[in-house]
Amino acid sequence: MKLTYQTTEPLSPRPPASTKAGVLVRRRGVRPRRSPAGKATNELVFSAYQGMNADVFPHVLSLHVPVGSKIADITYGKGVFWKNVKLEYYELVQSDIKQGIDCRALPYKDQTFDCVVFDPPYMHTPGGTAHEGHQNYESYYKNNGTGNGTNKKYHEAVLDLYFLGSAEAWRVLKPGGVLIVKCQDEVCACKQRLTHVEIINYLTETMFIVEDLFVLMRTNKPGVSRVLRQRHARKNHSYFLVFRRKSVKPTS
Repeated sequence: MKLTYQTTEPLSPRPPASTKAGVLVRRRGVRPRRSPAGKATNELVFSAYQGMNADVFPHVLSLHVPVGSKIADITYGKGVFWKNVKLEYYELVQSDIKQGIDCRALPYKDQTFDCVVFDPPYMHTPGGTAHEGHQNYESYYKNNGTGNGTNKKYHEAVLDLYFLGSAEAWRVLKPGGVLIVKCQDEVCACKQRLTHVEIINYLTETMFIVEDLFVLMRTNKPGVSRVLRQRHARKNHSYFLVFRRKSVKPTS
């Protein structure tokens, strides 16, 4: 059986036609096809990488933060993001909770920065090597006890830190400024929590426009303590989320 396929449009451009005395007449002098600008290349910035934070972060900057920008890294830690970045290209201001500067109460004036980088603890109970080399929520922000600045606990306290820190980032960012957020999903109390979705939904309803998302897959296996029966896929990837500041902050 021979199959015949019919397309709704021609596969290649054809000159317009008109009828004259009942005969189809093809017009001459068709405008030449316009050549596209730019060059053909596959040397592009992609949305997913396997590697380390320092491998992906320069790609995020190259797409969204112009050279010469003033950047506040408000959870600087050991500066791992910046290992592969030429620091002379940017004006970097570092701060961290270990220096006594809480990301929820920054000592900067309004509309000071072109970009804010925000990488708070994104798991409430790391355990084993799952959170090795990263800020520990319990040690830094004490989300499972009093004194954490909120009445929330566990994953809700992690989200609260993201939301409050992002609100403070909105304050110190210039209009149209860029917020880069690092996060990772987690399972809390046997419940799947898609942290990156929760952050995107909240921030885009209030202060920011989402611009981009980068997926980072780790090169080694995550550490696990003891497992009786696995119920969820083990997280071995995280996200860089890129937001742009709205000019006017909606009133809640």
